[in-house]
Amino acid sequence: MKTLSAKNAAALDRDLMSIGGFSLDQLMELAGLSVSQASNFPPLLHDHILTKPSQSIVSILPAWEEEFSLPVVLVTMVSIDCSQSQTQLNLKLSKSHDLVTNVLLIAKIGGDGLVAARHLWQYGYKPTIYYPKQGKNELYQRLSSQLKDLNIPFTSDFSSALKDTDHVVDAIFGFSFSGEIREPFPAVIKALQETTVPVASIDAPSSWDIEKGPPASGPGSEFYPEVLVSLTAPKPLVKFFKGRHFIGGRFVSPDIKKKYDLDLPEYEGIDQVVEVGSNGQKL
Repeated sequence: MKTLSAKNAAALDRDLMSIGGFSLDQLMELAGLSVSQASNFPPLLHDHILTKPSQSIVSILPAWEEEFSLPVVLVTMVSIDCSQSQTQLNLKLSKSHDLVTNVLLIAKIGGDGLVAARHLWQYGYKPTIYYPKQGKNELYQRLSSQLKDLNIPFTSDFSSALKDTDHVVDAIFGFSFSGEIREPFPAVIKALQETTVPVASIDAPSSWDIEKGPPASGPGSEFYPEVLVSLTAPKPLVKFFKGRHFIGGRFVSPDIKKKYDLDLPEYEGIDQVVEVGSNGQKL
């Protein structure tokens, strides 16, 4: 499967908002929906749910801007509550959940993670948000208000939230990330690479270079998540990734797909993500 460079990914997003007619809100909503469904993909959580019933999910969001100046929210933790193991109906959850699953989401754009947290709550989970540097942008404030309106708690204690989580979804940094990792994220990424909790990264494992993969040293040099969810299309770093790979972001038109010469897999039914193998072929 062909990959999308950081430059082309930013250009494609601009095309989605100009040629495609999407607003930023819409793209975040669809991306966050994909993240939430990938986070709940039955084969991903099934074994962990059966072996370790617990009490919540954790989600984390970032603090950097994208290449085209999209404000990015910081790390968010989500605690999620289930009362029954998931049933396999495409990517749907059963209406009631018997077990509780802790999942740590770290979103590429903060808005994606906030949206995912809201959807996870709607699925029956009980999110708790870790959001150390809340954005002042009106869009992110509205997304935060939506979570607060659902009585989803915000926490400042990352370490405790990680201890109570069963699954992590990492979306801290976007596809344009480069340079030094700023506080408080070095410790967060170090914790992610040391935790035994399964981690799913969004677009790029945090700290990885979009082209070169994991850093040679420092935070993230030994960070290899179990799952990668590529939004829109895979990025070049996918060649360094050996875990389970999902494609999400079901909003690319045929014309935009042709313009960027993308060979995206077909989505089934109403699924918002599709799993692909290491060779890029649909599983």
